[in-house]
Amino acid sequence: MKVVITGAHGKVGRAATQALVDAGHKVTATDLTRPVFERQPKGTPRYQMADLTDAGEAFAVIRGADAVVHCAAIPEPSGNPPQVVFRTNLMATFNVLESAVRFGVKRFVNISSETVPGFFFPERAFLPKYAPVDELHPIHPQDPYALTKYFGELLMDAAVERSDIRCISLRPSWVQNEDNYEQNLGPQVRDAAELSPNLWSYVDVYDLADAIALATASDLPGHEVFYIASPDNVGSRNFAEILHQYYGDQIESRPTSRPDASGISSEKAQRMLGWAPKRSWKDYLDSEGRALSR
Repeated sequence: MKVVITGAHGKVGRAATQALVDAGHKVTATDLTRPVFERQPKGTPRYQMADLTDAGEAFAVIRGADAVVHCAAIPEPSGNPPQVVFRTNLMATFNVLESAVRFGVKRFVNISSETVPGFFFPERAFLPKYAPVDELHPIHPQDPYALTKYFGELLMDAAVERSDIRCISLRPSWVQNEDNYEQNLGPQVRDAAELSPNLWSYVDVYDLADAIALATASDLPGHEVFYIASPDNVGSRNFAEILHQYYGDQIESRPTSRPDASGISSEKAQRMLGWAPKRSWKDYLDSEGRALSR
């Protein structure tokens, strides 16, 4: 297929672009990075710079696509003023999706976020009702980032009601690659008391890229939402035990498929998309959370 991927030069976008090329798609990459006007290595996807908060630029990029993978976003709410996060993320998603609907694009893969339920960046803190968290968990976002990701999912719902487009929203957990495992996850490997709102969950960027490629090729109708997280938790500890140790009875502990389960369940993605994650923090870090020699 002819696939447009937005945010192609970000951490997720780079891995997803390569996965789509490897799957045999003809990829057009877009981001805010300036183009390079030199001969590119063989196999380099076509690149077009675009500010997707501008409707005209979005329409120019999406025209002719069979599928769209929308990764572009400010990736969390703390580094920009709230109105910038909200305007940028929501308008980019709206413009790209509107372009896809008007041009008759068949498949739209929306990169949403694990933050959608709202307990990641709240001003009035609260905890998940139960864990592992799944797609049925109640949604109460407060911050501008989670709100835009939730609104993006609602835009997908509206798109499938008014057109023949098929949409998949992926909610990745905290995305890691070979460059940041030690910095990000090392402290949690050493000490489970290093708490995070996602309850010791994470996902490898290349496993996420595989999920994106599967979603792009999927024929699932309507709009489906999937969490994407590694099946194991950071530190590979007994999940029920550490959940009770650090949260007591504040979070309901639900059955898991393995003792070292993640705090976020990807069972739906494995069942419906055929996603089979292959990588673990243990491929990058030792038992003390230090980077393995590569």
